[in-house]
Formats: sequence, structure tokens, C-alpha cells
Amino acid sequence: MSEEIEQVISAKLTAKGALVEDENIVALLESKGYGKKEDSSLLLADYEMLYLAYIAKLEIKEDAKKLDFHYLVERSLKNDANAWTRFLLYRDLRSRGYVPKEGFGFGVDFRVYDRGEHGTKSAKFVIFGLNEGTEVPITALSKSIAQITRMGKTPIIAVVERRGEIIYYKVAKERFQGPT
Repeated sequence: MSEEIEQVISAKLTAKGALVEDENIVALLESKGYGKKEDSSLLLADYEMLYLAYIAKLEIKEDAKKLDFHYLVERSLKNDANAWTRFLLYRDLRSRGYVPKEGFGFGVDFRVYDRGEHGTKSAKFVIFGLNEGTEVPITALSKSIAQITRMGKTPIIAVVERRGEIIYYKVAKERFQGPT
């Protein structure tokens, strides 16, 4: 995806993320599935801001000083304890050609559009991001999977290993029968 954005984008840091105000850049980023439109500006969520900064396509200045990636990560972690997990998952999905958008509120999750389908079809997947070793009550996971399946989406669990590698597991609701 980084090759689709040729120039370095300027944005300003806000409490909610990075704000892009150049109308031409707003249109470009929006067409690529980035951000959320706010009037004539585009608000990039922390994970989008981190991704674009990581691939050297975003520059954020504060008092004429360019903010580095490390500072942006620390700032994001203050706002959201799962910021690093979200960034790693977002980066991996983007590198595979998918367009991830904010999820439905099931936890660390994204609605994910299949390659080439953003803007033309609805999201095909909902991906939960979990850090390796995280314990999740099976009842909560089961309820979320049932809701996602009812919405016609494919639930996927993405386990982020300690080294940052991600393994994806497609999940299906299963009903076990007792002995006959």
C-alpha cells in the first residue's frame, strides 16, 4: 500500500489521532481506506498514524520539531494499552493488501475488506487481535463469534506473538452433541 502514496503527508497531532487538512491528500487517503472524514479534514486513528509514520509517509511536527516514531508509539500507548497490538495487526493486514477499518467494538478488532473491495462491498472479515498468552473467557469469545456470524462476516482470531509475528485462525461456531 505504501507505493500508492508517493509524497510525505503532513498532519497535526490531536487528542484523537493525526489530522490531515490538505484536501487533495484527504481525498487520496480516503480513497485508499484511511481515516475518518471530519468536515474537510481526515482524522487518522493512532494505528493508521503509526503505520504511515512507520513507512515514512507521514510527518507530524510539534513546535516546528518533527515527532519521531518512538514518540508517537509512546503517546499512542498512553491513550490505548492495545495500541502496539493494533499497529502490528494493521501493518500486517495492509502489507497483505487488505483494508482494515475500526471494528464493531468486540475488543482489539478490525473490519477487513478483501483486496480491491473497499468502497465497493462491505467488509468480509472481522479480525480480533490477541497478544500471545492473553486469556479470554470462552463465553465472551463465543458470543462475539455468534454476533459476527449473524452479521454475515467471517470471524478471525489474530494472535500476535511476542516477536511481533501474527498467526490468523478462522473461527466457526461449533455445536457439540452429547453421546447418543
